[in-house]
Amino acid sequence: MRPTHVLIAVLVAAVWGVNFTVIEVGLGHFPPLLFSALRFLAAALPAVLLVGRPKVAWKWIVAVGLVLGVAKFGLLFVGMDHGMPAGLSSLVLQIQAVFTALFAFAALGERLTRLRLAGMGVALAGIAVAAADEGTTGPLGAFALVVAAAACWGVSNVLTRKAAPPDALNFMVWVSTVPVLPLLALSLLTEGPSRDLAALRGLDWQGAGTVLYVAWVTTVFGFGAWGWLLRRHPASTVAPFSLLVPVFGMSAAALFLHESVTGLRWCAGALLVGGVALTSLAPARTGAKARAGAPAASPAHTPVRDRVAVPTRRPD
Repeated sequence: MRPTHVLIAVLVAAVWGVNFTVIEVGLGHFPPLLFSALRFLAAALPAVLLVGRPKVAWKWIVAVGLVLGVAKFGLLFVGMDHGMPAGLSSLVLQIQAVFTALFAFAALGERLTRLRLAGMGVALAGIAVAAADEGTTGPLGAFALVVAAAACWGVSNVLTRKAAPPDALNFMVWVSTVPVLPLLALSLLTEGPSRDLAALRGLDWQGAGTVLYVAWVTTVFGFGAWGWLLRRHPASTVAPFSLLVPVFGMSAAALFLHESVTGLRWCAGALLVGGVALTSLAPARTGAKARAGAPAASPAHTPVRDRVAVPTRRPD
C-alpha cells in the first residue's frame, strides 16, 4: 500500500474507534434508542436521494437493516447507556468475528479450521477476562447487552455476504432507511414520548454534532473510505487495520472520558485482538453450502476475514 493509503486506513480505524466516545457523549443528550434512530435518519438523508435505486433485493436490505440497525445498534446504545464503558465496548464488540465464523459455519457451510478454532478460544478467553474486570467495576447486564450486540453483528455479516451487494455505499444507505421507524417506535414505547420530546427540544450544538459524527463521519466517510481501499488492495492487506479500532477506542475513552484502563482490561484486550486476528485472518475452507451462495463483503459490517473486494466498494 502507498503511504497515503496506509494513512487513510489508519484514519478510518481512528474514526471508528473514537466513535464510541462520541456515542457516550451523545447518550448524555438523547435516550439510547432515539439516538440510534437519529443516527440512521441522518445517515440515510439526503444520501438516499443521491445513490440511486437499491442494487440488491429488498429482503436483504430489510433483514440487514433490522438485525444490524435495530438489534445490534439498539443493544449497543442501550448497553452503553446502562453503564458499559465506551473503551471496553469498542473492545468487546470485536468478538463479532467469532460469532460471524460460527454463523457462517452454520449457514454457509464454512469449515472451522484448527487455527480459527484456536483463535476463537483465545478471543473467548479475552471476553471472560473482560467480564471478570467489568464484574468488579460495572454492571454485568450492560456487558451482556454489548456481547449480544456483537452476536447480532455476526448475523448481519452473514446476511450481507448472502446479499452480495455490488455497491457497498448504495447498500449501506438503503439499509440505514430501515431502522429509523422501528427504533423510533421502540423509543416511544420504552423511553417514553415525554423523554424523547425533552431531548429534541433541548438539542444543542454538541448533541447535533454527535448525531452528525456517528452518521456522516463514522458511517458515510468511514465505510466509503474503507470500500475505496478495498477496491484498490486485497482484503487481506486492508482488513488487519480494523484491529486498530479498539486501540483507538480505548485510548480515546481514556483521554476524553477519563476511563481507567486496568491491568485486566489490557490483558483482555491483548487476548481479544490476538484471538480475533487468528479467527479473522486464518484461511477458511468453504463447503458446498458456501460455494452455492455468493460471498459478499461490507467493510464495516463484515469481520476482517470476511471483507472481500467486490467491483464497487463502500462507506460506513
